[in-house]
Amino acid sequence: MMDPRDLKRILEALTEADVREFNLKTSEYELAIKRGAETVVVSTPVAAPAPVQAAAVQTAPVAQAQPATAPAQAPAAQAPAAEAAAPEVKGVTVKAPIVGTFYTAPSPDSPPYVQVGDRVEAGQVLCIIEAMKLMNEIEAETAGVIRKIFVSNASPVEYGQDLFLIEP
Repeated sequence: MMDPRDLKRILEALTEADVREFNLKTSEYELAIKRGAETVVVSTPVAAPAPVQAAAVQTAPVAQAQPATAPAQAPAAQAPAAEAAAPEVKGVTVKAPIVGTFYTAPSPDSPPYVQVGDRVEAGQVLCIIEAMKLMNEIEAETAGVIRKIFVSNASPVEYGQDLFLIEP
């Protein structure tokens, strides 16, 4: 069986290199990764492919059923929170383009690139994400005002995770 840390390293390397399709087959397992509109990760032991595929199919309905259960338990409590949060969510969300560690400044003793309330221009550096010892500058795609920073300094981030909310 593949070590989850090894899988994470493979995914980070593929994301960084912008690889869209990857296949790996060993005597113990087979791994196929495809990125694009739909992301598919399949890992099956060579000795028993059918049970693992069945397990993957069973986890999807369970994952979908759990969020549907939560709103049913307290719809009245969540509705006002959603209405109150709706005005704050106006703007453009900057998402993490890669997996890595989020840094607000170029070095520990430097001031942060941006803070809540700062006006930014398109192309301005907002933060750095370190991935595999490479420092990747994340730039604003649009001009506006930073309304929210979703991640704290030196925190790990996942691909697609919200980083900033910019109000144009």
